[in-house]
Amino acid sequence: METNQNHLDVIVVGAGLSGIGAGYHLESKCPNKTYALLEGRDAIGGTWDLFRYPGIRSDSDMYTLGYSFRPWIGAKAIADGPSILEYVKETAREYGIDRKIRFGHQVVNASWSSDEARWTVTAKHQGKEIELTCSFLFMCSGYYDYDAGYTPDFPGMKSFGGKLVHPQFWPDDLDYTDKKVVVIGSGATAVTLVPELAKKAAHVTMLQRSPTYIVSAPEKDPVAHWLRGKISPHRAYRVTRLKNVLLSMALYQFCRRFPERAKKVLVEQAKRQVGERVDARHFTPTYNPWDQRLCLVPDGDLFKAMREGRADVVTDTIASFTPEGVKLSSGEVLEADIVVSATGLKMKFLGGMKVDLDGEPLVPNQHMTYKGMMLSDVPNLALAIGYTNASWTLKCDLTCEYVCRLIQHMDERGYTSCTPRQTDASIREEPLMDLNSGYIQRAKEHFPKQGSVAPWKVYQNYALDRLTLRHTSVDGDAMEFSRVAPRATARATDRGEVSRST
Repeated sequence: METNQNHLDVIVVGAGLSGIGAGYHLESKCPNKTYALLEGRDAIGGTWDLFRYPGIRSDSDMYTLGYSFRPWIGAKAIADGPSILEYVKETAREYGIDRKIRFGHQVVNASWSSDEARWTVTAKHQGKEIELTCSFLFMCSGYYDYDAGYTPDFPGMKSFGGKLVHPQFWPDDLDYTDKKVVVIGSGATAVTLVPELAKKAAHVTMLQRSPTYIVSAPEKDPVAHWLRGKISPHRAYRVTRLKNVLLSMALYQFCRRFPERAKKVLVEQAKRQVGERVDARHFTPTYNPWDQRLCLVPDGDLFKAMREGRADVVTDTIASFTPEGVKLSSGEVLEADIVVSATGLKMKFLGGMKVDLDGEPLVPNQHMTYKGMMLSDVPNLALAIGYTNASWTLKCDLTCEYVCRLIQHMDERGYTSCTPRQTDASIREEPLMDLNSGYIQRAKEHFPKQGSVAPWKVYQNYALDRLTLRHTSVDGDAMEFSRVAPRATARATDRGEVSRST
């Protein structure tokens, strides 16, 4: 271990849900390693600190979105944003991870040196650029652009006489009481905003280009509540977590294997929830379930707002904005005092950080993901990327465990670098994420690919990942290990046994 104060064994980029989880695993499994979390903002929490729009909440249950090592004890399974943020902060304080965070450090560049087997990381801090080095770089910055959301360039936007806002940058002083509000979109953000805004607004209209599958689930998990009275909170959490993992996996597999039957079930549930007042066509998507993420609404609050007439839904496209509101392609004009553009997020790989390998720029789409957490031909770098069909934290927990095992393995054998190598020309390239959501399609050329078989395939399957990431050896599956002698005077390579099986 080096004593240079500017050198760390591990640098974690990001102090959100993933970064705090990474800090815990490094503390508990690699206690002799020096590490720091570099956070570009001045607060813990990442997404849960950035997004402040009314009603913000989890779109997964907290028994799977919560950490495996720290039970979620809140009353709500579908929790509000402030509660989740406090949970993340409490976790950081409880395990001393908050003392390892360097706030206001926006990482802008990372440069790998094979001769030294280390990364040089450049961060902007208080208007200056500083450099740190590390042996292993762990990216926990997610894949959203914190600086910009996505809003299409609708004709006539500048003519609108009301207020146009994006949920990612919700004004603290925005008063929507007794106002007519139009929310453009039908994804997770829109279905969260509409019922919340409807509590005070004169009326809220959800304007969607196409319908989304919307599923109602209990805000409070009755099984979890019952278990807490029977067994310890920790055991109750573990049982509930397992139950919810299995249920989500079963729903996903049902939707994928029997799309027509799944579509019928989901649409019928929405029809029952929304009642006679709203035409069911607004909740009947043209695509199959899980071609895009399902939207979760606690206790059917969106449907209730529509049943009670406080909100409605319109399926149409926008012809233009007008001074009074939004003109639709059908000719109808939706009058509005406030228009909320819940039209999606922008994706940004590695938080926009530039990367070079021995002076050669990294081009993300020329690389392939290894076990959904590393990149082909990129040494000593891991990514915390969660599932698209389940809670983000489930995959991140497994990734953190694997990274720690990998670091331990390298220490035990004296290796200084580990690099996934993809040398099989028969493996087909595929998009990293298998959803056709707009925000994914807009960014797919800027992200790495996945392969057609393991270990390059991203299976979106927690049970399979739990087996392969937790219980299989780290020295196979196309992983190459190397040693750099002191002062880089010599170099040796040891290629792990290549395996294409999972």
